Amino acid sequence: MSDAMSGIRRQLMWNRLISVVEELAQTLIRTAFSTSTREAGDLSAGVFAPDGRMIAQAITGTPGHINSMAASVQHFIRDYPVEGMQPGDVFVTNDPWKASGHLNDFTVVTPAHLDGRVVALFAATVHVADIGGLGVGTEARDVYQEGIYVPIQPLAQRGVINETLMRMIRCNVREPVQVEGDLHSLMVSNQGGVDRLLGMMREFGQTDLMELAEYIFVTSREGMIRAIQALPRGTFHNRMTIDGFDSPVDLVVAASIEDERILIDFDGTSGLSQAGINVPKCYTDAYTSFGVRCVVGPRIPNNAGSLGVVQVVAPEGCIVNAPHPAPVAARHMIGQMLPDAVLGALYQAVPDLVPAEGASCLWNIRVAGGPGTPGLTASQRLNSRRFGITTFNAGGMGARPVSDGLSATSFPAGVRNVPLEIVETMTPLVFWRKEFRENSGGAGKWRGGDGQIIELAHAEDEPFTLNATFERVDNAARGRAGGENGKPGVVRLASGKILKAKGRQAVPAGDRLIVEMPGGGGYGEPEQRGAGMKARDKAYGRG
Repeated sequence: MSDAMSGIRRQLMWNRLISVVEELAQTLIRTAFSTSTREAGDLSAGVFAPDGRMIAQAITGTPGHINSMAASVQHFIRDYPVEGMQPGDVFVTNDPWKASGHLNDFTVVTPAHLDGRVVALFAATVHVADIGGLGVGTEARDVYQEGIYVPIQPLAQRGVINETLMRMIRCNVREPVQVEGDLHSLMVSNQGGVDRLLGMMREFGQTDLMELAEYIFVTSREGMIRAIQALPRGTFHNRMTIDGFDSPVDLVVAASIEDERILIDFDGTSGLSQAGINVPKCYTDAYTSFGVRCVVGPRIPNNAGSLGVVQVVAPEGCIVNAPHPAPVAARHMIGQMLPDAVLGALYQAVPDLVPAEGASCLWNIRVAGGPGTPGLTASQRLNSRRFGITTFNAGGMGARPVSDGLSATSFPAGVRNVPLEIVETMTPLVFWRKEFRENSGGAGKWRGGDGQIIELAHAEDEPFTLNATFERVDNAARGRAGGENGKPGVVRLASGKILKAKGRQAVPAGDRLIVEMPGGGGYGEPEQRGAGMKARDKAYGRG
């Protein structure tokens, strides 16, 4: 076969691989029980070589999941070597240090057998509605308080479900139907990936994926090296202070651009927190590498080859390299700020590619009510409807070097906002307002994206609780190149009380919760903004 025909054949097979894992991701969305997966797309899916290296990922998904999952399959095959895997076997864990950073994320791995051999592994991750314990938040003081901890083990063997494990999970979570449903969704989606892959291999007459995988790894790595070699050499530094829990957290970054790699060093970053905002290294690696890939080789496929040239080091015991059993349930609060910290260092090397800081950390509204809620009357304790839900929301992105920042857009997480109609259907909540928070983005030649305002209440005037996990309240997103900072976030009651940005707090009966999300920083001097953009700002009541 000619080189040209071989190249076309490899491209066709690569495109098919992407379609296989994307179909897996879409199957997850269509079959999942939790709103975080079904509505927000908080998931990841990928196909891996038998040695655990990621070949391809789905387009749908979040960097925190996919880039940590890229390393997690190695842990699975160390505990359960591929040579012993049988058709119908499925493996599972929610180990924060071997999956994606906290207990609410389950990762499931399924082998693909062809002619009696494992030719690939499929892995997928979703965030489940509840994991028992104190759940996602800052209250736990070690991981044991945060929920049920499932080490790597079989979820099914030769097609038979591990019912002992399922019973343990059902008895330890508040939403057993949703959690069990999501685990079945992961299994069936992975199996769909297996079936599609084997069909593709038979169609192309392949008995092994390794030749194609090695070509993908080498080509992607070489593409990244070329992208790195186009950058200036040197070490570039940045320090970003964020709110933290009981004291501010300093994220300290040294980005070293070398001949064939980029090294990100977090030496000097703040130490562990007593609260659950600590970050396992796998999650730090995920969002750090994503921050680099935003500006270095962004069009190169994300796989073991391209990820391998971005190396991350962090002193053990700092907040971005938390050892077991540190509390990590709200690890996203720090982890999702890491791209801003990394981009701040890379700005010195490639200023024309790096946006201003944004809200970055998701402003998810976690609310619950029902029996046991403080403030209920005796009658309400008997008849109150139990509920607990997370709505995914975001503030504004930072302005970009050539355009305004996007408003109310999830970056870097990439998840979607959950439609309010869905939440009102599933809970006794009423949303009175959801609108852009005008002028919350920083001014500049290019304006930062605006946050949003959400106002909600209990439909039956009962009290409910907010489990706050918010950042950018004390330390706003900074502008860049003369752009102004975005507005910080505010959490308050309609009655006037200002709530804390972190921790469980009561919303009294008859009151409303108002969440004002932060805006992104501006880019460039405000005086440089063009006349046309100023006219548009005036028309929209900005500035």
